[in-house]
Amino acid sequence: MSDNLFARLKAACQDDWQAYTGHDFVRQLAAGTLAQASFQHYLGQDYLFLIHFARAYALAAYKTTDLGEMRSAVASLDGILNTEMALHIEYCQGWGLDETAMTALPEAKATMAYTRFVLESGMAGDSLDLYVALAPCVIGYGEIGAALAADPGTVLADNSYASWIEMYASADYQEVALGADAQLDRLGEQRLTPARFEALARTFRQATRLEADFWQMGLTLAP
Repeated sequence: MSDNLFARLKAACQDDWQAYTGHDFVRQLAAGTLAQASFQHYLGQDYLFLIHFARAYALAAYKTTDLGEMRSAVASLDGILNTEMALHIEYCQGWGLDETAMTALPEAKATMAYTRFVLESGMAGDSLDLYVALAPCVIGYGEIGAALAADPGTVLADNSYASWIEMYASADYQEVALGADAQLDRLGEQRLTPARFEALARTFRQATRLEADFWQMGLTLAP
């Protein structure tokens, strides 16, 4: 659906969206040339990010009195805490990272900036503000995974990062991304006004820039 809320938000910051989805980190994943240390740094920080991601869905449940919306937020929270975290830990173990070591990692500046921005967006606004701040991550990873998997230039054979690409291109993750897209539309139907769109676009743009900064953090091993 070309005119849904996510598409409109993305169209409002095309240059930033391209800088995020086409970042060197992503291109090097696709080529299989990313330094292992960069990927390990990214994975460790992504573990810390997931903890705050769970907090964001807990906040989403708190910010609404609509039972359907509350159940959706709690289901996402449960999925992160009891499924996604375990899968992430198992995946990271294959890269020499265990949960104890990742828990002890200091948060990188990019991790702090992004996660606190998402939480502040939700605390200062309503659940629409919060889901807009989360959208570049939840929906964006699905778009990146699908694009890389479909690109004939992506190296999948003998690429250490092929499993990462396949994970986000998978039917399971695409369903998550589509669900988040639909959730944005539902909230937009209830709460979006023409005057409010510009503020939401600013939130989306900033979250997109912070996503690109997260890639850059991994690429350069930034603390």
